[in-house]
Amino acid sequence: MSWFRALKDTTRSGLSVERKRLEPLVALRGAAGLAVVIAVSLTLFGPTVAAGSAFGGFQAAIATFQRSWRPRPELALASGASLGVSTFLGYLTGSHLVLFLPLLALWTFLAGLSWAAGPTIGIIASSNVAMMLVTITLPTTVAEAAGHAAIMAFGGLVQAALVILFPVRRWGAHRDALADALAAEADYARRLRHDPVAEFDPAPLMLARNAAALTPRQARTRPAQLHGTRGVAERIRPVLASLADPAVGVPAEGPERDRARELLAAAASILDAAARAIRHGTPVSIPPGAIAAFRSPDLGETLSGPARRAATRLGALLRDVVETAGGTPPPAPPAPWAAALRHRLTPRVPLRPGPRLKPLPLNPAPPPAPGPGRPLRRPTLFQLLPVAVRAMRREARPGSPILRHATRVCAVAVAGYLIGGALPLGHGYWAPMSAVMVMRPDFSQTYSRAVARFGGTLVGVALATGVVQLAHPGTEVSAALAVLCAGLMYLLMRTGQLASQACVSAYVVFLLGMGGEAWGQTVPERLVLTLAGGILATLSYALYPAWETPRLRTRLADWLAALGEYAAVVVDHYAHPAGKAAPDVREALLKARDAHIAWQEAADRARTEPVRHRGLSNAAADDAAHALQRLGRVAMLMEAHLPERDATPVPAADALADALRAATRDGARAIRERRVPAWEPVRDALDAWDGEGVPDRVVRRGAGMIAEALQKLSDALDTDDPPMTVKVPETPEK
Repeated sequence: MSWFRALKDTTRSGLSVERKRLEPLVALRGAAGLAVVIAVSLTLFGPTVAAGSAFGGFQAAIATFQRSWRPRPELALASGASLGVSTFLGYLTGSHLVLFLPLLALWTFLAGLSWAAGPTIGIIASSNVAMMLVTITLPTTVAEAAGHAAIMAFGGLVQAALVILFPVRRWGAHRDALADALAAEADYARRLRHDPVAEFDPAPLMLARNAAALTPRQARTRPAQLHGTRGVAERIRPVLASLADPAVGVPAEGPERDRARELLAAAASILDAAARAIRHGTPVSIPPGAIAAFRSPDLGETLSGPARRAATRLGALLRDVVETAGGTPPPAPPAPWAAALRHRLTPRVPLRPGPRLKPLPLNPAPPPAPGPGRPLRRPTLFQLLPVAVRAMRREARPGSPILRHATRVCAVAVAGYLIGGALPLGHGYWAPMSAVMVMRPDFSQTYSRAVARFGGTLVGVALATGVVQLAHPGTEVSAALAVLCAGLMYLLMRTGQLASQACVSAYVVFLLGMGGEAWGQTVPERLVLTLAGGILATLSYALYPAWETPRLRTRLADWLAALGEYAAVVVDHYAHPAGKAAPDVREALLKARDAHIAWQEAADRARTEPVRHRGLSNAAADDAAHALQRLGRVAMLMEAHLPERDATPVPAADALADALRAATRDGARAIRERRVPAWEPVRDALDAWDGEGVPDRVVRRGAGMIAEALQKLSDALDTDDPPMTVKVPETPEK
């Protein structure tokens, strides 16, 4: 992509306004907390302290809006406390340039490295540096500096207290994540009715897993509807795929296919009902037609073999989903069918009166989550510190994009502060503050935010300037207008950078006006210095970039290695049956999903970068990704039919598993070295397999499909080798 097109696309994305669901009650709560902080500061300390302390409450409320699964009070407290510490240190050294510049460089470098611990920590750290640059200009003594720092921490405490006292849709983000995962599987079931080999994006399941990691306090208060449902939902996806796939499920046409479509439609209705119940915290209401589809006694007569096993398994899993979601479960598929029919024909005989039994509770507790009884653990706020330090230490290596980002933001902040101080405009902190606020580790976000910040600054400053010049508001009115702008920012911050930056600009103008800053001292230089900060940020990425395009081959190789290990573990279970409970399969699947998500994010960023590809074009990347998705799908189909402990082992699967591990590791190395991978070990293992008996068509056919997917990967990478011929026998099940 050329620089002109890349800049045009990032400009368009930065100025776009998204249609998102607004949360007025949450915005009102944040604005109320800010109003409390300003009112207390005005009453006790005066307008100067109020102007500085307002940044603490403002930033603490923004922290509660971040997409994080951590408790919101913790985020508010951490934001207020860290901003107070940063500001106090800035106060102590602000009057001495020799001391302040090293502190600014160190603080911005650590803020850049903090992105290694996650975007929430990175945003809070970057905002602390930006707020510090503004607030250190207000007090004059150390005592006032300590008071400002304390009142900023008080702002975080107020926001945390309001979150606890006035919760708005508690556990709402966690409910949405789990409901989105169930809804994604419902959509997948509907697509499988028309496309038996439809692809599935694992991102909703990974998001639900991240949301399921809880702190000890969260684990004690988690709603019952969020217990166990995710684990059951994880096992539904491969069963849906195995029921619809013509290779291991029902034929492409015929009565079995029609029956499978009916079951898939019923499963989609049940999953949607469970998603609605979890999202809104209501009982599950299942359509009667969906229940009838799994109640029909002809299920065993229509389906046979692997399809029948998949249908029976699907009915049991859907029953578990409804039970854990808090509703009446659909009846399990009748088996044996004759016994079920006799049960229907048997007349009901009234029971004799006996001793009075203790009534059962109306809402029994759902069964525990499958697998380990304890939930996924999330470290507490204090336990997070060593975790963040270890993550930052891992990224402090040559070639790391996080380290490059930290270096860029450090250099830009120092250069911007020096340039802003040298210009005869006053308030030179606007340049480094603007740069720090817009800089992100990747190209597209940095450029789009720079454009949005300058555009929003123009709009916000123009509107706020007009109000100030026409109305000449006093201290109290300026404070009220600042709170109003902050509330609008909280309300509109998810709709795009342009609207939120306009509100932030107006907020700062009114807040500094409340502190005694005249309009002529704040607005004109802010426009010029904001533009200077945006130019510095964009130039820094152009001069010292961290492009994702050259690393695409590494991401693809990592994905191949993870998928190869996942497929090898699944195949190995056919040689050594261990039942459905397979923690090693689960662990390999999660690693493969992480690699898949990393590839998707890298590919999306690479498409917006103004650099040429290095041996992996967009078409080749898309074809290779499609081949790896097919490899993962085949492994998932085989996982859905893992043999029981008493099943007959398949000795040839052991050799194939070893061949898959070795071949995919060598193939990953070849991709990194810009060579085409070869799959001779897999070919040899399949040739040796054909001389033995095939006890189950699922495992042998799945092995052939794995080999086909690997060969398609080589074809996507422009191999000159002749395509490998893989025999997929039509052996009926024994």
